[in-house]
Amino acid sequence: MDALAASGIRFEQAYCAAPVCGPSRACVATGRMPHQNGVLVNGMSIPDEMPTMGEVFRDAGYQTAWTGRWCVPENGPDIRGFDCLHDTSQPLGQGVLADSHVADCAIDFLTKERADPFLLGVSLCNPHDICYWVMQQSTPQGELDPQTIALKEKADSLSFDFTTEGELPPLPDNFAIASDEPEFLVRCRKRRYYGQEGNFTWDWDEQAWGRYIHAYYRLTEMVDVQVGRVMTALRESGLEEDTLVVLTSDHGEGMAGHHWVTKLSLYEESSHVPFILSMPGSIPEGTVDRDRLVSGIDILPTMCDYASVECPDVTGMSLRPLVEDSNGIGRAFLVSEIHPDPKDLAMQGRMVRSDRYKYISFSESHCPEQLFDLETDPGETINLAENPAHRADTPSQGPAYTVDGQDGGHVPATVMPTSGFITYLTAARNEIVVVTRNIANLRSLQASRLDSATGGDAYAWELPDNSLPKSSA
Repeated sequence: MDALAASGIRFEQAYCAAPVCGPSRACVATGRMPHQNGVLVNGMSIPDEMPTMGEVFRDAGYQTAWTGRWCVPENGPDIRGFDCLHDTSQPLGQGVLADSHVADCAIDFLTKERADPFLLGVSLCNPHDICYWVMQQSTPQGELDPQTIALKEKADSLSFDFTTEGELPPLPDNFAIASDEPEFLVRCRKRRYYGQEGNFTWDWDEQAWGRYIHAYYRLTEMVDVQVGRVMTALRESGLEEDTLVVLTSDHGEGMAGHHWVTKLSLYEESSHVPFILSMPGSIPEGTVDRDRLVSGIDILPTMCDYASVECPDVTGMSLRPLVEDSNGIGRAFLVSEIHPDPKDLAMQGRMVRSDRYKYISFSESHCPEQLFDLETDPGETINLAENPAHRADTPSQGPAYTVDGQDGGHVPATVMPTSGFITYLTAARNEIVVVTRNIANLRSLQASRLDSATGGDAYAWELPDNSLPKSSA
């Protein structure tokens, strides 16, 4: 992966559109957000009328193939728009068992001669096996339900060919759980299904947490070998300079920040992902973009742009202009969504990330907001949401624009002042995040201020009247 990054451009400020497997992959496949493509949790399907990247490129005359996990919702043999290359009997969700097979299928595809251009998806699993490693280390407290017992047995059946003894990596500076942690996250920690791995860490000491970080690094090294094998096959096929390579991930990993393991969090560790574009001769080599914001929904429009394929209606943007102009202006902000409980889809969160700040709102009533200054607090340890310096009852500074009326997500009314607005201002950078009960009011504000827009940014959610608790009428 280091060699791939050196051969192209690496975007350091890249995020998944939803930090969990199926929803994030659906966003990549469609270029649209979860509330638009309908895949809010694992197990959901992309609507038939919404094209996937495979269908877009197949209709443009490309040979399209996929190997590895698809997860929207199954892993084959029916993968919308793609020929399925892998053996569907393989345990694709267990990288130590199946990643070499996934890479073998990709290599076999690349070594065959073909007349048509191709789109190949290579979905390697690891370091996702960290969830099983975590479940090997302990057993949750209390009586175990059949699902947890089955997961534990599945985890214990895996053999990891590495040791986590000896010198261990240090724990992160944000290792502690915040005293004012939102109720939403407290509930997530206690859930015994769908991201239940945290329940297996209740008796971990600091050495166990260090071993966890070390195990994740080792699993990353293991998948790196498979990435190298695929890239070698592409290079030896003679197609490297004619092929756009995109490397990213569907989500990140808790990495012990805030005592968090695996995904399903809007903290940086879980929502931040790698993002590399490479095409020798067309994309500058060894470039690192440290500032401009990139999302998983940008992959489809970027591929269409480079391939001169007509792109469907998407929310993402092509990154080609940013690649070709290092001084080009990217998006002012990006958004990520989360629905952490498939049994309670009303439980949800939204993240707005600007160049410096991250604002998060949750649907639980206690401490439902977080605001972090990532420039001074990259570990997200100081919640500025209640800091008067960052709060105002009315949006008195900065322009407001970009309202997505499709998003049904809402912010708890406990944060809403009587004026109907809550605003976080960062006057030095002219940034603004607005949440409003009334989209019409914000559009009026938008119309009156849009002409003077000079770099400010905003994201807004409409609050349905029936979503407001009676106590906040």
